[in-house]
Amino acid sequence: MFHEPAPHNMQQLIPSAFHNLSRNIIQWCKGNHIFLLTLQKQKISPPMKELTLKYGCNPNQKPSKIFMEEGQLPLDVLNGRPGYINFLDALNAWQLVKELQDATGWPAAASFKHVSPAGAAIGLPLTDTLKKIYFVDDFDEPLSPIASAYARARGADRMCSYGDFVALSTTCDLQTALLLKREVSDGVIAPSYTPEALAVLREKRKGTYNVIQIDPTYVPAPIEHKQVFGITFEQGRNEVHLTDDALFADVPTRNKTFTPEAKRDLIIALITLKYTQSNSVCYAKDGQAIGIGAGQQSRIHCTRLAGSKADTWWLRQCPKVMNLPFKEGIRRADRDNTIDVYISDDHDDVLRDGVWQQFFTEKPAILTREEKRDWIAQNTNVALGSDAFFPFGDNIERAHKSGVQYIAQAGGSIRDDNVIETCDKYGIAMAFTHVRLFHH
Repeated sequence: MFHEPAPHNMQQLIPSAFHNLSRNIIQWCKGNHIFLLTLQKQKISPPMKELTLKYGCNPNQKPSKIFMEEGQLPLDVLNGRPGYINFLDALNAWQLVKELQDATGWPAAASFKHVSPAGAAIGLPLTDTLKKIYFVDDFDEPLSPIASAYARARGADRMCSYGDFVALSTTCDLQTALLLKREVSDGVIAPSYTPEALAVLREKRKGTYNVIQIDPTYVPAPIEHKQVFGITFEQGRNEVHLTDDALFADVPTRNKTFTPEAKRDLIIALITLKYTQSNSVCYAKDGQAIGIGAGQQSRIHCTRLAGSKADTWWLRQCPKVMNLPFKEGIRRADRDNTIDVYISDDHDDVLRDGVWQQFFTEKPAILTREEKRDWIAQNTNVALGSDAFFPFGDNIERAHKSGVQYIAQAGGSIRDDNVIETCDKYGIAMAFTHVRLFHH
């Protein structure tokens, strides 16, 4: 074990430092030689016990640091200077993607903002349509699974992913680094980086982009603590396994059929919810979250919020939207904002004379309410997860409007009969998982 913390600033590390380590460190090295060789090659510091941060959630909250009560931090900062919120996002996102990969066998990625995911996905190949709406259709070669996962996670809700912190379940390759380079993002956490990827990321944001490497073998203590108002809270970690067949054993609806794809998407939704601020609801389809409603006091508002995001994701695939005549040189963020307004009821904000000329080569026709309704009706096979029970059938009514055909929720409401009845009304298959996934 280390007896003294290593320098926090990796630039202070010189090659001779590895020759001045104590005998105890040498003993540790014998069991961790591969990890340390990686550190040497990338010119980064060995593990440390604590890391001082610039400030806490806000600039007035000082001092600030992360540290281990026992042992060394299972991570290292390869570039940049992550802050308090950065680490909250990074560590929650890492848990999510690690669990997604363990559950599905696919590389996974998450896009986090303010300690909740804006998107989460596994690395299934992208269709031509998804490549276009995710702005990755300019790659000549097929995207790697981890690059595809990130494109999906970032692309599901590009408005909320703006300025995200990214988590990758496996090695960050060059393709993924190139995707990260051109997006507005605060940082990334991954178990490793190829030398080419690390070189690209170290150039991002004038050399200040936050790059964190985490030990994938790290297992936290089974009991966790936090403080609120000087009072310490203690609880067992939420280690519930969301791949158990028992999750789909209690199916009270008339429709009891869950396709393998539906089960996969429901598991993705539930794992995503496990790391989303409650109350929360997640719509998922084709291996990714497509709408996440987080941190709402009312579950129906969660369902509406997530449903509206799922609808936006689907509307972006409408040919009329995909063929908008954007001017050359429009920035990606401006294009995202313009699309978001165009498909909303506030479309005149970008279509009125004197405004549309800023974005388009010609004035687009309005996407009418009828056109939007008809297009959304074509979205099917959507999965919906909830971090607790649905108290009323109104949640199901809203979910149905966004193409939901499969639901996994805890069950246990005094109005379960109303929820079941509403599912049966639309032929929806619903499982009572008997698992609550509150996260605060």
